[in-house]
Amino acid sequence: MSEETKPVPEETNDAPAAEETPTTDDASQAEVAPEAREKSPASEDRKKAPKGDASAKDEKKPAKVKKEAPAEEPKPSRTAPPLPEGVRFIWGTGRRKSAIARVRIRPGEGKILINKREYTDYFPHLKDQEVVLSPLEALGMLRSYDIWVNLKGGGWTGQSGAVSLGLARALAKHMPEIERDLRHKGLLTRDAREKERKKPGQPGARKRFQFSKR
Repeated sequence: MSEETKPVPEETNDAPAAEETPTTDDASQAEVAPEAREKSPASEDRKKAPKGDASAKDEKKPAKVKKEAPAEEPKPSRTAPPLPEGVRFIWGTGRRKSAIARVRIRPGEGKILINKREYTDYFPHLKDQEVVLSPLEALGMLRSYDIWVNLKGGGWTGQSGAVSLGLARALAKHMPEIERDLRHKGLLTRDAREKERKKPGQPGARKRFQFSKR
């Protein structure tokens, strides 16, 4: 056979394929990234400086110091004028509702006895104590008189109002120049309000029984 008639060998694809360059997957990158961060100087600086340094803020802002309110000094009490010669006490009578108070006063140090008891013990409620002291407080003479009270009838509200009226009348009798101030503040006016009596044929002073048409 001549060379022209020889069969040409077919090209085969058995040659080894070119090897692809290995590429790093995401997992390897995730493993490498933290090591790189730790080794980087920026990450070391972050570790050394903690977030929100409280000491630096405290240095910038000085600590606030609470100022204590100054203690209130007691107001000076007016001096009571002396009693006339031969007079030991000044008397005043007060009434409120069904309570009657007979009050006697003389210049002193501010002692108040009601039925031989301290007024703070006799009247446990602060509002009643304030009513008793209202004439003295209006004049600024809380520690200028010693006061004795004989009290009977009524409850706490009526008794405290009776003492206040009797004390104001006694003070006005001892010092006529202050009567206008006490009257202007309503301390010399008798409170005539009382409980209205019950009427026959009904359950109370104004209340009526239910009316039925049938």
